[in-house]
Parts: sequence; C-alpha cells; structure tokens
Amino acid sequence: MTFPLRKLGGTGLSVTELGFGTAPLGNLFRPLSDEAARATLAAAQDAGFGYYDTAPFYGFGLSERRVGDALRGREDVVVSTKVGRLLNSVTGPVSENAVRHGYASPMPFEPTYDYSYDGVMCSFAESQHRMGLARIDLLYVHDIGRLTHGDGNAARMHQLTKSGGLEALEELRGSGAIAGFGIGVNEVPACLEVMKHARLDVILLAGRYTLLEQTSLDELFPACVAAGTSIVVGGPYNSGILAVGTQSGAPLYYNYEPAPPDVIAKVARIEGICARHGVPLAAAALQFPLAHPLVASIIPGLDSPVRVEQTLSLYRHPIPAAFWGDLQDAGLVRADAPLPQ
Repeated sequence: MTFPLRKLGGTGLSVTELGFGTAPLGNLFRPLSDEAARATLAAAQDAGFGYYDTAPFYGFGLSERRVGDALRGREDVVVSTKVGRLLNSVTGPVSENAVRHGYASPMPFEPTYDYSYDGVMCSFAESQHRMGLARIDLLYVHDIGRLTHGDGNAARMHQLTKSGGLEALEELRGSGAIAGFGIGVNEVPACLEVMKHARLDVILLAGRYTLLEQTSLDELFPACVAAGTSIVVGGPYNSGILAVGTQSGAPLYYNYEPAPPDVIAKVARIEGICARHGVPLAAAALQFPLAHPLVASIIPGLDSPVRVEQTLSLYRHPIPAAFWGDLQDAGLVRADAPLPQ
C-alpha cells in the first residue's frame, strides 16, 4: 500500500505517516534472530513504510546494523538515528541471554552518555560506519532530561547547550550532512528546555501524546507551532497497556513500569466505549495521534512480519466519528484534541 506523506518541519523531507520504530530490532527485552529481523524489515518495505528510526542504544549498535543492511541502496526512505550515547568496547564474553539496559544483545559494547560537541560528532560518525548508508537524514538527541538523568540532568544539559552538543548539530545541518535534527525523549520539560537554545526541526515524543494522555497540548504543541517544529509520536501504546487492554490477562505496563490503578481504570473506560462501537483499542490508539496537524509520523515498534501486518490492519481499521465524540463527551480525550476524520 502507499501511505500518505507528511512534511517534516523545515527539513524539506516528507515522511510516511506510519513509520517503523526499530528498538525491537536491537533485541529489546529478548533475543531476535537476524533472520526474523530481516524478514520484519522486508515486510515493512513491501508494505510501503518509508520512515525508519533507530539509535546506537538499541542493542548497542545491533539495530543500526540491521537497519543499515536492509536499507542500503534505498534512496526513497527517510532514516533517523540518535546522539547522546557512545558505545565503548567491553572485555569478556557477552551473551544475548543476559538483558543489559533492557536489551538482550550479543554486541560487545557498553553505552555511556556524552552530549558534548565531540560526543555528538563521534556518535554521528560511528553511526555512519555501523549503518553503512550513504546518508542519515535526521539526528535526535536521545534521552536528555530529568526523567533519565535525575539530579545529573543539569550537567548533561550543560554538555548539550554549553559544551557544543547543539553547536555540532547546527554544523551538521548547516553543511547538509543531515537534513535536520531534534530530540527524542518521553518528557515535555526537556523539550521546552532544549527549544530555548536551538531551532528544532522535529521532536520524537514517546508516550506523551496518545489516546491515554494529551498533556503536551498545554505548552509543548503551541511552542512547536510557533517554531515550525514537527512531532513524531513514539510509544503510541504507552508501553503496552493501549495495545493489550485490561481484559486480556496480559501484564499491564505504562511508562515502562506496571500500570497504576488510575491508569488501568481510565483504559477500562476507554475499552467500554470501544466495545460499544466495535473498535479495537489498539486501532484507536494508533490512529488518534495522526489527527493532530503537528504530527508527521507515528512509529510503533515492530518485531515480526506478523506484527507489521497487524499494524497495517489497525491503521486501516474504520472507526466511526461517533466513537471519537463519545470519548470526548466522557472526558476521556481532551476537548481541544483534534479527532480523526
């Protein structure tokens, strides 16, 4: 199929409104064979996915290698990766049966944070070598913010804003080495802070503009409108609870942790309206963010050809306007949130 294209900030790029989040290709939480990764990427390409996002952190280089091998020679796709972590060699054996930092990866590297000028330039060069692509279109500053760094965030933010990290990204964009840059985070305050120091083309925002929560409408989205910054939505299922729902018996996760009772209760109310209209919860979760004009693409994580096909089915599932109206009438979706047509 052919996906609609949406413009991405001031980059001159257009991306498919359904993209591919490749954290699972880095063996997120469990091993994934090379054969399964290749088959998943092939299925996505056959289906028309035209935007692929990866990062050095995803399997400590494993996701980047797999994405590069699959997309090499393709000039009709947009690829983004991230900066902010460097990969250092480790001594001794590494097993994919042991989960490190969330990844069951056999890659013999350990990530360390570095948001400085040299760190950004080194990360970009290393990603080019790992991926082997003629061009990397976009760079995101990965996981800056208090949610990741806690009390250490001031020092990390100083590296980015005062020790040349943003300067390096400006140089890469100005020279044409990349089409644009932004940040990839799952918290709004970090976005607002970085936007004070640089013109961001795009923000990859995970979990903060979803069917479950729309807090980014308060400050972030107006700031993005003023700056001409696009949004790419990651984590559309809020770590899984919007994918499996409350009735499946599956573990319920929200923000990478067990879901709290108030979140479970809200999802159950959304499920009740889904049931009345015959709408799969996951279909509503996938389609909702795309109604906002700032959102250029939504990038669920995919780990199998079956998951690619399921995602396509959810993306195409017809949802009546009355369903969205009932959600707003019940106070489950904000009144100022645009609704799919």
